[in-house]
Amino acid sequence: MYTQERTTMANLVVGGPVAVNSYDNAIVAALVENRPVMLVHAFNGGYLRPAELAASSHDKGVKLATALDPATKDARGHLWHITPGGFFGQRPLYFIESAAGQVPAPPAGTADADAGRGDDGTPKPQRRRVTVHQDAPQSTADTLQVGLPAKVADKWRGKNGATEDTQLWVVTVTPWGGITFVPITHPDAILGFKDHAVAKDSEARLTYNWGGDFTGTVINTFYPRLPNEWDVPYHHVFT
Repeated sequence: MYTQERTTMANLVVGGPVAVNSYDNAIVAALVENRPVMLVHAFNGGYLRPAELAASSHDKGVKLATALDPATKDARGHLWHITPGGFFGQRPLYFIESAAGQVPAPPAGTADADAGRGDDGTPKPQRRRVTVHQDAPQSTADTLQVGLPAKVADKWRGKNGATEDTQLWVVTVTPWGGITFVPITHPDAILGFKDHAVAKDSEARLTYNWGGDFTGTVINTFYPRLPNEWDVPYHHVFT
C-alpha cells in the first residue's frame, strides 16, 4: 500500500535533475519498483494505450484515450511498465513496455528463458515495447510501434547496430511532478502526438523538442498514476 507516510525513499533522484520524494508514489513505483502505471497526459488527462491490445500485434502504434473502457481495463491496456534498460552516460535508460498482451516467462531451462533474466535470476516475462522509427521525427510515417524486439518491422530495429537502441528512452522527471520521454536515437525529439493534437485517439509519435534539452516541454509531460489513482485529482499544469 502506498501512503504519504512512506519516507524511506525521500529525495531519490531518477533520470533527471529533479529530486523525487516519497510523495511521488507513482514515479517511485514506475521507475524503481517497475510496477505498472497509467501514463496520463498533462494537457487533457487522457491516457496512453496501445492501438491494438492483443499479444500478437507488433506493427501498431500508441494512442491517447480519454475514457477507460472495460475492454481496455480488462486487457490491462491502460498500464505500462517503465523497465530499466542500461545507461546513457550516467543517465539510466528505460523501456516503455505494455502490460497488455504480456506473455508469461518461459519455463526455466529452456532457450527462451535463458535469453532474458532479471537481477534475481528468474526469467523475465515477454512484454511488447514502444519502439521508435529510425527516420523519426523527420518522416511523416508512423513513428512508433508496440511490439517485441524480434517482431517489429526493419525500420523499428536497432539503428546503430544494437538490437534494442530504438526502444530505449531517457526518462526525465519534471519540476511539476510528471515525466518526459526522450528516445536515445533522436535526442532532439520527445514523445508527443501527430500534428501536435492532444485529443481523443490522437496518434502518439515523436515530435521535435523545441526546448532543446532533456526536460522537454509542458505539453508533452505525462503523470504516472497507479491504477487506483485514476479518479484522484492531481496537479494540472494549466489550471
